[in-house]
Amino acid sequence: MVALIIGMLVCLGLAVAIVAVVAIPARREGRELLTPQGEDLVALVKERTEATLEKTGEALTSAKDRVSDSVTPAPPAAGEEVGRHRAS
Repeated sequence: MVALIIGMLVCLGLAVAIVAVVAIPARREGRELLTPQGEDLVALVKERTEATLEKTGEALTSAKDRVSDSVTPAPPAAGEEVGRHRAS
């Protein structure tokens, strides 16, 4: 498992290095990083994200309130101290 994580970190490091080698000089020269189609796609995603958040924000808030109202902590059992583990 450790080898897998190290391998993933190495791949991530290589990816960041490659992007830096390509993007930083291009940005210094004044070139845009995205094509016009890419810029349009990013703008479209931002608009749809904002619209989705507006639609679902109220539903998420009401669901959160309902869940927090229905979930209450159980009272401690007789003879059990609050905040202590039973095995202690």
